[in-house]
Amino acid sequence: MEYVGILLVGLLVGGGATHFLARQRQARTAHQGQNRSHVSELLLPHFQPTPPDNITISERQFPFRVRADLQRAIDQLFGEQSQILYFCGVRQEYSRDGVSMSDCIISSQHNPALSIPPEYEEINIGEEEPVRVLKNGLWLLERNGVRFAVLLAPVAHYGRTTGMQFQVATPNSADGTRIVQDFFRHLEQSIFNAESYRGKILSLELSEHSYSGESTGITVHKLRTVERDQVILPASTLSLLERNVIQFVKQRMKLSQFRQATKKGILFYGPPGTGKTHTIHYLARALEGHTTLLVSAEQVGLLSEYMTLARLMQPSIVVLEDVDLIARDRSQMNSACEEVLLNKLLNEMDGLKEEADILFILTTNRPEALEAALASRPGRVDQAIEFPLPDTVEREKLVQLYAKGIALPADMVQEIVRRTDGVSAAFIKELLRRIVQFHIEREGSQINTTDVDLALDEMLFSGGSLNLKLLGAGTLEADRQTSIT
Repeated sequence: MEYVGILLVGLLVGGGATHFLARQRQARTAHQGQNRSHVSELLLPHFQPTPPDNITISERQFPFRVRADLQRAIDQLFGEQSQILYFCGVRQEYSRDGVSMSDCIISSQHNPALSIPPEYEEINIGEEEPVRVLKNGLWLLERNGVRFAVLLAPVAHYGRTTGMQFQVATPNSADGTRIVQDFFRHLEQSIFNAESYRGKILSLELSEHSYSGESTGITVHKLRTVERDQVILPASTLSLLERNVIQFVKQRMKLSQFRQATKKGILFYGPPGTGKTHTIHYLARALEGHTTLLVSAEQVGLLSEYMTLARLMQPSIVVLEDVDLIARDRSQMNSACEEVLLNKLLNEMDGLKEEADILFILTTNRPEALEAALASRPGRVDQAIEFPLPDTVEREKLVQLYAKGIALPADMVQEIVRRTDGVSAAFIKELLRRIVQFHIEREGSQINTTDVDLALDEMLFSGGSLNLKLLGAGTLEADRQTSIT
């Protein structure tokens, strides 16, 4: 019995030892496999016989929003001018501020930079297919017999990505310096060309991703197409637009030869719904080759970045709608922050920065509320253009424009024109839609005066005075109040 007990103890001890040894072998195998994925184990042999202390690292950082053009640049550069010997993604487990080339070269057992499959994300640049951009990557390259390495990695600040950096490791030699200079010169040229966004209609976004899952930063807008004959305004307004926008742009080159400024500020003002935004849609397409930047009031804090893009992609149009929200009279401001934003706008429109082919278009419904340093200062606002309520001739053109696809007899058109004195273009557009809606609900064979009466009654009377203001018929409300008193 004692012999059996000794045998059992021996089996248990032996089994435990075998299990322990097996675990040790497994750990060593895993550790060796992990070492093979260390980036340093790839880089050091790549540069041999050049020792690590004879390698130089050069760096450039670029804005996060230009990743699409950076991707196009490296695709061209690595595909044509250099031979790719190896490519991979890079990760460092405990690096909150991103991976650097030094992290990749220096071997570390505690927190090594590891070779991983490359990771990509898609960016919508307003074309049929999005651009597939790399999140980070390491290239081992050779050019004319000289080996070098390029690392692309995000630049992080307190855990938030703020840009993209390229680090180039080369031998400390004249050939290595030349490779670095050529590489960064090519990147700069690609950014200045801005092929991904030039000539498009853009706005900057603060969110990192859209609902489609695509990465954002710069949003490309598809504005509705507005033709010249769809811009229905008084002859005086059209004349000012033609001379101060269309003809000004055509004469820019000759103006610069006479050392005249090629930057200009235009202010569109008038009641709501009179066609200011509609006209901007027309100009954005009529001025060929221009990049249009749409700056909303809540994004004025990004004005410096907008202006950097405007200068980069000139000739450009910078649109600030409802500018009175950020550029109202200083006496009406309640904080220093508001004045800072106003001063930033004033300096960008006419400060100490170099001249550029930029057309500023500002819109407001309240010109009287604007800061005098903006509205009464040539060089900032060079021309104010009024957008009044449409007169009889213009209302008839508007009815015909928005009645396309609707069979309206001539007498009905005249009836609508007669009964809409003092309304905006937006009011007429909505009126035509409601006439059609009443026609559909009535299930009639054709539109008649009943549909017109019901639509006008709903818009002019049923909704009260607030509805009149919302729909751009404030003049009718004022007339009604006058008749009551």
